[in-house]
Amino acid sequence: MNGTTGPARPRDGNLTEIPKVVVTMLVNGVPRQLQVDVRVTLLDALRDHLGLTGSKKGCDQGACGACTVLVDGKRVLSCLTLAAQCEGRQVTTIEGLASDGRRHPVQDAFIRHDAFQCGYCTPGQILSAVALLAEGRARSDDDIREFMSGNICRCGAYPNIVEAIREVAGRGGA
Repeated sequence: MNGTTGPARPRDGNLTEIPKVVVTMLVNGVPRQLQVDVRVTLLDALRDHLGLTGSKKGCDQGACGACTVLVDGKRVLSCLTLAAQCEGRQVTTIEGLASDGRRHPVQDAFIRHDAFQCGYCTPGQILSAVALLAEGRARSDDDIREFMSGNICRCGAYPNIVEAIREVAGRGGA
């Protein structure tokens, strides 16, 4: 990371210099380099600097999971992760989940099981489900509910979300 500074006006009105950093990361398989304020979250870097708006800003406090993305294959809350922390890392958003023009199996299962209503939480739900499956934690419906509990759905599509994940885990019906 290379540090530079840029002007900012704090609450007291005095002009100060806010450090900037150059962050290089692999986003959805594409090398990206950004110069951002050191305080910029990964969520804001993705949405505002790279135009990847699939990850949603929900609570901006890490409580809802709408901003969930994968960093080096692990789920993270991008609203609580600084972009600078992702130097040299691989970031996957909902836009990069498909491969060779084909949706990820979790995306297909969410469609088949109507595991979304308004769709606002869906990108975070899907990425969390992908990580949950990769972690091998979908052994039971209770496990799925437990390990998906950080992702809130205001519409209440939880039973359908569990069904979709159960299907991809290969456990079939209830």
